[in-house]
Amino acid sequence: MSTSVGTTQKQLGLLFDAVAAADRVIARNHAVRAAAVDEARRFSEAHAAEIPLGPHSRWDRDEIARREFSSELAATLHLPEPTADNLIAESRALTENLPGTRAALEDGLISYRHAQTLIGQACSIPLPGLPAFEQALLPAAQNQTVAKLKHTARVLRERLHPETITSRRARSILERTSWLQAEPDGMATLHLNTGAELVQSIFTRANDIAVSLLGPGEQRTLTQVRTDVLSDLLINGVTPTGVGDGVRATVHVTVSVSVMTLLGHSEEPGHLEGYGPIDPDTARDLASRAPSFTRLLTHPETGVVLSVGRDRYKVPKRMRRFLRLRDETCRFPGCNKSARRAELDHTHDWHLLGQTAHDNLAHLCKANHALKSETRWQVAQTPGGILTWTSPTGRDFVTAPARVLPTGPPGTAPPLLPEDAPF
Repeated sequence: MSTSVGTTQKQLGLLFDAVAAADRVIARNHAVRAAAVDEARRFSEAHAAEIPLGPHSRWDRDEIARREFSSELAATLHLPEPTADNLIAESRALTENLPGTRAALEDGLISYRHAQTLIGQACSIPLPGLPAFEQALLPAAQNQTVAKLKHTARVLRERLHPETITSRRARSILERTSWLQAEPDGMATLHLNTGAELVQSIFTRANDIAVSLLGPGEQRTLTQVRTDVLSDLLINGVTPTGVGDGVRATVHVTVSVSVMTLLGHSEEPGHLEGYGPIDPDTARDLASRAPSFTRLLTHPETGVVLSVGRDRYKVPKRMRRFLRLRDETCRFPGCNKSARRAELDHTHDWHLLGQTAHDNLAHLCKANHALKSETRWQVAQTPGGILTWTSPTGRDFVTAPARVLPTGPPGTAPPLLPEDAPF
């Protein structure tokens, strides 16, 4: 076999060089962004004293400045606010504590994901130990994958950290969490972050059960069986073989599906609250199991209670259900918290003569409800449930409802959704 490099391979090599050059440009721009974010943070903090406080303000000026800055950065970059908070913290770490990492990023020697790995491992190391930690890791960051670098950094961090892993574990376990992430094609991912020994035990038990279920007639792969075992244990408390004694879960979820789809005369997708479109067969299956699911049947001529004017502050049950279907999530820019866990807010405040009406109500999570009340963010609602948020710097951000629902005359009761529906 010839060892010489042909013309075609040389051309391909040049294309690889172009890819690497583009990656270096991306890294440099990440460094530029980090510098801009941190400069904006420092500017915001420096001018916090100029923020006017109302007579009933619950937050001080520093808290208002912090929330105004992080929320507007999130809206600007189309990020959830926790992600924006992480970006602010990472930018500050690069600017103040990790000059070598920042320089490597500016020179295009490492990617932003590599920089994030260094930041994440360095965040709990006392300041005197940071320079040695950073310099020891930077050579590896330029040559290793992110996954390999995480392992290298974790080992080095354990060797250099002055605090025992026992005390760090006790603090970290307080931040255990889980969350749901929607995926394409009717799929979703459940994330669980807790003690390593717990996660390892969960995985090992599920894998052991899955292995025991494999046999000559089993057509599923080990991965598929293990995933099904985890699903069965979490939903039912048992697997098909009866293993496990957990408490049976009760699933409360809204499935909206047209009458024609429910009857099998249409293949229009159903709608799973908190997720989105689902295939008709799944929608029909969920709608058939009323004890565990709330069935809402949509109809083009269905009306809902749209307004009770100034007669009452409390939102009627039918209107709440309508608004929950319409919004699905908190309506602040970038927030994806479920409407089920959010609060109904009068866009034009009730105490300022706002009405309890569908076109003056929207879901806000508790944090963003407070943001609207305590900061200089302003919001207006226009027909169709469109919210236009004006930031403290005067910039507009628009959020639309998750779904466009039919509306009828005020006071019309939906014939398919009685107040005393048994589901």
